[in-house]
Amino acid sequence: MQKSLSMDNRIKIHDKYFVPYIPNEKLIKAIDNVSAKLNADFEGKDEYPLILPVLSGSIIFAGHLLPRLHFNSELSAIRVSSYEGTRSTGNIKEILGLTTDVQGRTVIIVEDIVDTGKTIIKLIDNLTFRGAKDIRVCTMFTKPEVYKYDRPLEYVAMKVENKFIVGFGLDYDQIGRHLADIYILDDNQND
Repeated sequence: MQKSLSMDNRIKIHDKYFVPYIPNEKLIKAIDNVSAKLNADFEGKDEYPLILPVLSGSIIFAGHLLPRLHFNSELSAIRVSSYEGTRSTGNIKEILGLTTDVQGRTVIIVEDIVDTGKTIIKLIDNLTFRGAKDIRVCTMFTKPEVYKYDRPLEYVAMKVENKFIVGFGLDYDQIGRHLADIYILDDNQND
């Protein structure tokens, strides 16, 4: 991952300019807090929950989260997508299917961001159909002002404004995931 940048750096990805929004240090502190909540809920239990990162965006979050967990768990992954460019298409497509049996298991979905909630609700429905007994959501970011569902998100590292963000696993047309900090679209798109 790219070294954390000074928060006054403007960057260009594809045809768009982005400006710093959240420094890496705040992201790591938020991960410390959310992992403490997970540990409080699962440490010392006999059951090994299935940790299920949603690829590709949650890789960096999951990479920081997993070493902070003090309970035994199993790891698998699933890949779903609903974004093209800077907007959610609303069309959920399962790209890489789940290969682990979830029947009767507790599943902790690890997401990079939950905005409207359509993707996460479809994924929860899919896991419920497959027989998961308990499904919890752990997300690095959520956008509460656009989340459309009553279903709670159990573990939220950070709440952010309804702005398009990139970095720390989040991308703009597959670029920018490597950035250590979070950036938002610059209001000034001129050179």
